[in-house]
Amino acid sequence: MNYNKTLVFVASCVAIFIFGISLITLGAILPQLSADYGLSEINKGTLASLLPLGILVGSLLFGPIVDRYSYRYLLPASVILILIGFLIISLAQSFLYLAFSFLIIGTGGGMINGAASALVADFSADYKENKGSNLSLMGAFFGLGALGMPLVLSLLSPLFNYREIIGGIGIFMIIPMIFLIIIRYPAPKQVSTISINHLGTMLRDTVFLLFSFILFFQSGWESLMNNWTTTYLIDHKHMMESLSLGVLTFFVAMFTLGRFSVGVLLKKFSPKTVLTISSLVALVGGIFLAMTSSNVMTIASVGIIGFGLAAGFPVVLGVIGDRFPSWSGTAFGIALTIALTGNILINYITGIVTENFGIGAFSWSLILSGLFTVLLIVISFSKHKLKFNE
Repeated sequence: MNYNKTLVFVASCVAIFIFGISLITLGAILPQLSADYGLSEINKGTLASLLPLGILVGSLLFGPIVDRYSYRYLLPASVILILIGFLIISLAQSFLYLAFSFLIIGTGGGMINGAASALVADFSADYKENKGSNLSLMGAFFGLGALGMPLVLSLLSPLFNYREIIGGIGIFMIIPMIFLIIIRYPAPKQVSTISINHLGTMLRDTVFLLFSFILFFQSGWESLMNNWTTTYLIDHKHMMESLSLGVLTFFVAMFTLGRFSVGVLLKKFSPKTVLTISSLVALVGGIFLAMTSSNVMTIASVGIIGFGLAAGFPVVLGVIGDRFPSWSGTAFGIALTIALTGNILINYITGIVTENFGIGAFSWSLILSGLFTVLLIVISFSKHKLKFNE
């Protein structure tokens, strides 16, 4: 193998760190955007849907590219798109430009997220390591990036407005982009693009589709927390804006801790056990959040949800990577496309529901997403067979 495994793993962690920053941005600055642009609940739902729409586009693009051409050009190009989106936010003067910026950020994010995950799956297969464990450890850096975003906003907001902070972060991304350009990556796995017949066989694989639809609801579940938590806490729980940003930071910290924990637990317990228990924990947290009126219990509930949500993507992508080792990029692209379709629909429906019934309905969106996720986990693992004839 003509690449350095450590550098490749660092590259995947850097990439997913940037994705974490980009994905949490909307939730972290939504109150300021609402004040600047006078956003309605429908406008907020539109922004919350455009981000995953862009991620969906990026997820469709990356798979065949990395399977055929590897990662050298796609990862830096993804960072450039996110950088441009951040600069547009810092300069935007209308809702149209703002909406376009989140579409651009999402597209770059979708490409970088899928490519980083496929990259970890590739080198894990080359070195015969546990894919789920490595994906979870890498995914912890997603949490660190997401954790850093509200933290940086909180620390720098007394000195700069949010537009200046967002613009500065965008410019800073030039540094990791250079690193992603200069290192060596695993060689392409395919000498030709995937055939229509092969793709059709993959799409007819019931087990693959079931696990992908776990991500349909898991993605919606996670994005609801990322995008709506601060607004929910301010408008429904009557928290101060500074405290709500702190609670979002706590959510991401617990999510990150969960990712590190899952990386260890997958070396001792089965994917089914880890994923089922963690999803039930998150569901219980959502029920507590809906029921409590105490600030302390609200904060604890958000933390429980964050810790429980951590296992979803690394465990499911690990299963899919084992099922399609020769086409991991394409398989991840399809699975993430299905996931992000759920993200878009669940966010948009939540925007409509909260417009008509108030922001308090947000907690019920969480609970329903959790219930469907747990149900699909039980069904998927009951039908799970590791082998697939590629």
